[in-house]
Amino acid sequence: MIHLHPNEIAFPDPQLYKTVNGLIACGGDLSPKRIWFAYQNGIFPWFNPGEEILWWFPDPRFVLFPEKVKISKSMSKILKSGQFTFTKNKCFREVMENCKTIARAEQNGTWISDELVESFLKLHQSGKAMSFEAWQNNELVGGFYGIEVGSVFCGESMFAKVSNASKAVFLNFVLENKEKYSLIDCQIHSEHLESLGAEMIFSDEYLKLLKSKK
Repeated sequence: MIHLHPNEIAFPDPQLYKTVNGLIACGGDLSPKRIWFAYQNGIFPWFNPGEEILWWFPDPRFVLFPEKVKISKSMSKILKSGQFTFTKNKCFREVMENCKTIARAEQNGTWISDELVESFLKLHQSGKAMSFEAWQNNELVGGFYGIEVGSVFCGESMFAKVSNASKAVFLNFVLENKEKYSLIDCQIHSEHLESLGAEMIFSDEYLKLLKSKK
């Protein structure tokens, strides 16, 4: 395990330092500068409350190619029905706070700390982090946020207060950005995203796309 220095923004080279579970470093801090540098190199923070900060670079990587997205007939009807309205960057902090507090099956807590919220808010203010929202009857009912690195969008977390809200806002995002993004980084496998077309790719291919200009 490589321990990061709190005052030095640096990470081990993920192409040279690979681990079985994808954990490549611990420590450091959650400053906007470090987080941005991490995402530019395919690395992201993920840890439990009270733990030391853990940094990950999984191989293989769970991703979605926008052109391969799968939309069921039922979801297609929902998207066309006007049941939800969608916005971008309308309430970034509120989206993160909902992702932080929403109850999740088989999870006792959240890795989204107050410090992380503040750092991502600064990244949002500088145009690097974005949120996407789903509304119903003028109420925020779903959304997700992430970081844009070139032609790759790195999704972080999502929430839903009503059925299909998170799936609808994510699919609307994919459809509206098929030409903009070559890849959507989903990081860790989930059955929910696999049902929408997400798949595993090797990290070498992921880094190639992350570093390229579409």
